[in-house]
Amino acid sequence: MTLVEMVVAISIATLLLSAFSALFIRSLRTNAFILEEGTTALTNQRAVDRLVQDIRRARQADNGSYPMVSGSDFSLTFYADSDGDGKTERIHYFLSNGLLKKGVRLPTAGTPVTYAAGDATETTVGLAVYNTSSEPIFTYYNANYPGDTANNPLATPVSIANVRLVKVHVAMNIDPAHAPDNINFESFAELRNLNEYVSN
Repeated sequence: MTLVEMVVAISIATLLLSAFSALFIRSLRTNAFILEEGTTALTNQRAVDRLVQDIRRARQADNGSYPMVSGSDFSLTFYADSDGDGKTERIHYFLSNGLLKKGVRLPTAGTPVTYAAGDATETTVGLAVYNTSSEPIFTYYNANYPGDTANNPLATPVSIANVRLVKVHVAMNIDPAHAPDNINFESFAELRNLNEYVSN
């Protein structure tokens, strides 16, 4: 083998090795992205499922307050026994810097029962949330939906006495600058314990 042949062989081997390395690195990055996206999607699906369960459990507060406190496009506050301990907590779901969070405030132990302002605890339940103003997380409907299309969905901030159904829509995107587009999680929750109240 001449020196020229050796140089050519080394060059070809180097090119092949560089191509293989680039392909290997790209494959690792793709696999890492797919794994992160799958894990985040599972987290968000569980968050929506839990959120819907909590909304369906909405009930009168332990101090007699109306089950719903407030509702807007990206925030919903209501009373429910979220953990099944017999005490009605004030539950606050809201979007904060791309994270879906759940705030909880327990009632006081004294008499009369009260609920202090703000959330006592906050936990992150949803990740990489990419809802925009045209895609609210919470959409509200009255008791006459779907027949009443003129008044539904309800304008936000919502008049809480009119709400009977809540649509939850979480758009997820771990890297908005690159494909794929948003992954959407959507479900409806009926406030079952509000049937005894008369809508205004």
